[in-house]
Amino acid sequence: MNRVTYLARSSHTACPASSRGASQIRRQTSRRSIVVAPMATRWPQLCENGTGQQAQRLERVGFRLGEKGTHTSRTMMLEELRILFREVPPEAPRAAYVEAVVVDNALRKRTEATRKLSAQRLSELYALDPAVPIFRFLRRCWRDGDAQNGVLALLVALARDPLLRATAEPILRLRPGEELRRQEVAGSVQEMAGGRLNPSTVDKVVRNAASSWTQSGHLHGRGHKLRRIAPAGPGAAALALFLGYSEGERGEGLLGTHWMRALDLTRDTALALCGDAKRLGFIDMSYGGGVIDISFAAHLTQQEKELVLGTH
Repeated sequence: MNRVTYLARSSHTACPASSRGASQIRRQTSRRSIVVAPMATRWPQLCENGTGQQAQRLERVGFRLGEKGTHTSRTMMLEELRILFREVPPEAPRAAYVEAVVVDNALRKRTEATRKLSAQRLSELYALDPAVPIFRFLRRCWRDGDAQNGVLALLVALARDPLLRATAEPILRLRPGEELRRQEVAGSVQEMAGGRLNPSTVDKVVRNAASSWTQSGHLHGRGHKLRRIAPAGPGAAALALFLGYSEGERGEGLLGTHWMRALDLTRDTALALCGDAKRLGFIDMSYGGGVIDISFAAHLTQQEKELVLGTH
């Protein structure tokens, strides 16, 4: 096992046993101490108060905007993503992912039509292209068999599926052990869609989204979905920071984004994971005198740096 050791816990939380000591981190993450922001009607829609130029910048980083989403027909397809990542090396181009699904039938689909549809849906959710910064960062943080992989996949799916984003607030506001209130989720989806979805489609989105949040570890159960603490690790913390950084947050503000909320962390645990992420080479970070500076310059091309900084 590598330098960061994960501890299995009854709350289904995974956290590193390195920085500040495992026992301290265990005490910090309890049923009452996870980060739950004040009640909100929904997660902020990306760039809802921004300009067209800001929207284009987010899309080039890898976000998907608008009102349409993959969750009308699919979940976040975590198992398919796991299989595909075992088959295709991280540095491979987009064509290799499509070939693995459509030609090599890595996902064991029965017909060519379903293979092509699977490739399309996975591309919608994750891009499957190392030229897209969000996807490249996902693969950088992914470790086969890691408990946090579901959270990693969820973060990217949230960034790329507006319908899944619409379900985040009613789920993340739940305390561990509370039951999912499907009507609240349906109302949030319908509000985001501006009433354009018929009830059967909304119901399908709610079912698929509930499955995705179960795959990520935020929910458990079959008929009755109950909230639990998700298994976030340093890779998930780094990816959440990168998503917030791409939206324009800096410094201390990066710890309070909606992306970090999805990790179910206290501030102290989040800082501990950030320290682990730095040691693993996922982020550049300095922390002293109460001032946090986090950067991703070493992981971006010059053009991407200009894009993320909003100067290109």
